[in-house]
Amino acid sequence: MLTKPVLTLSLAAALIATVGATSGCAVARDQQTAGSYIDDAALTTRVKAKFAADPTVSAMAISVETLKGTVQLAGFAKTSQEKAMAEKLARETSGVVAVRNDIAVKP
Repeated sequence: MLTKPVLTLSLAAALIATVGATSGCAVARDQQTAGSYIDDAALTTRVKAKFAADPTVSAMAISVETLKGTVQLAGFAKTSQEKAMAEKLARETSGVVAVRNDIAVKP
């Protein structure tokens, strides 16, 4: 059985190794930097907030994902007007570089 100081040192070493391995200048998704990942998350949040505030767009039926400033919309809209409004709201969001509108209109 390990003594308390050895166990504590082992846990500390494991923690340092984990932090060292997970922190770096790039995170997942195509070597995106941590800063741009945070910016993309903020853009996604702002677009979703606009959807929630707009009476014509269903924030629950349309998903929003952002990568390097490009917003991708997916899901289902009840009308073509809802689809167009979702795209318009996304394009008007400060910081959005481009919008991919993959929303399908329900028949």
